[in-house]
Amino acid sequence: MTVAPVTGQRFTFLRPSALPGFGLTLGFATTYLSLIVLLPLLVLIWRASGLGLDGIWRVATTPRVMAALEVSFVTSLLAALLNAVFGTLVAWVLVRYEFPGRRLLDAAVDLPFALPTAVAGIALAALYAPNGWIGGFFAPWGIKIAFTPWGIFIALVFIGLPFVVRTVQPVLQDFEREIEEASATLGATRVQTVFRVILPALLPALVTGVALAFARSVGEYGSVIFIAGNIPFVSEIAPLLIVTRLEEFDYAGASAIAVVMLAISFVALLIINSVQALSRRRYDGA
Repeated sequence: MTVAPVTGQRFTFLRPSALPGFGLTLGFATTYLSLIVLLPLLVLIWRASGLGLDGIWRVATTPRVMAALEVSFVTSLLAALLNAVFGTLVAWVLVRYEFPGRRLLDAAVDLPFALPTAVAGIALAALYAPNGWIGGFFAPWGIKIAFTPWGIFIALVFIGLPFVVRTVQPVLQDFEREIEEASATLGATRVQTVFRVILPALLPALVTGVALAFARSVGEYGSVIFIAGNIPFVSEIAPLLIVTRLEEFDYAGASAIAVVMLAISFVALLIINSVQALSRRRYDGA
């Protein structure tokens, strides 16, 4: 057990630490992370390495794979950005206002977490299909939502909203209203208070929520395939293309697509985390 000295006037006492030593905890954390996260990723890279860099590049740059990657990453980014706006508004309403049914609405935010993705996909497809409640409203004008990239976008907004709400909500709860009152006292308008006082404080948490929503959306499969239509070069997502390659027993090709998705996701999350760290330093230094 690690002990820490407590020095008195004449004697030195030893106080036991609440946690084990640094070496033990670091070793446990590293081992656990390696077995759960790093080892599967290394196996994935090893399976794809049989093609070589030229082979991976050749698979990744085929028109169908490029189209699927574009659909996955572009729609995921757009859905995460939309959730950044409306997720913040939802968190603001839940924190700042008291109204009947607020607790029920707060609990409903977590439904996409608990709901099986296949159930969500079937429900969204039935709702936005040409004969659905919402899809049928747009069908007479020739607007098709389900079985198009718009359907993918809606599904990704649905599953990504809780990530933004749950990361922004605690920051809003801890935000002192006296700061807003001081801003108004100094002559700031409501718009200036929002953009110069509140948003800088929310920005690190907001970026974290966007990153989590984006990461979840990129790898989403169950809730998307039912509403996407899965048409190559139109509404086919990269995870579905990986499954298609596996069904064709093209394990090397599936691994190559997965490695490309891993690399793009890693770079995107690295950029987002860098922006988050920069915004936190600016806010702490303000």
